[in-house]
Amino acid sequence: MLGSLLTDAALVEHDPPGVADGCGPCRRCLDGCPTEAIVAPGVVDARRCLSWLLQARGTFPVEHRVALGDRIYGCDDCQEVCPPNRRDDRQERPEAGLAARARVSVLALLEDDDQTLLERHGRWYIPDRDPRWLRRNALVVLANTGHATDPDIARRVRAALVHYLAVDDAMLVAHAVWAARCLGQEHLLAAVADHTDPQVQVELVGVR
Repeated sequence: MLGSLLTDAALVEHDPPGVADGCGPCRRCLDGCPTEAIVAPGVVDARRCLSWLLQARGTFPVEHRVALGDRIYGCDDCQEVCPPNRRDDRQERPEAGLAARARVSVLALLEDDDQTLLERHGRWYIPDRDPRWLRRNALVVLANTGHATDPDIARRVRAALVHYLAVDDAMLVAHAVWAARCLGQEHLLAAVADHTDPQVQVELVGVR
């Protein structure tokens, strides 16, 4: 995303051209947004937009965590339901290899070290180039998708929860508490029952 442009060129001020409203009575983007972030035609409340929240610093808002579903990076629901976008069939389908690389393992995000995460996903926008924000997002997705029947996957899910409940990062611990609650692993929370950080305490209060 281009946030700013620096130039020494002489620019002529002018009013931007008007943009025709081709939407008419269509409400598909408003109705299709999982967090109702499009609050009126042409008006987006970024504080609710999953694409923005996934790239923002801080705690992921609890009221939007379930709506995140299995999204690790970005949300295109409003674009996908837009009729002009759906009509555009000029773009060929991606090659199988590219499609496979587009899928990201939430457990791998939680298990890989910092260097590996940045090497694999460095093309993404990551605040401060700090993988902790990817891990925060991954913990929310784990809470939404981590009900595993495969014994090996279930073991890895539990190991991830145990690990993040013990890390020296209260923000990640807080999200791990929420994930453990969502996955029916409340018994693991005894390990953080006496945690003094306010973020963690807020999540623990939600468990009781």
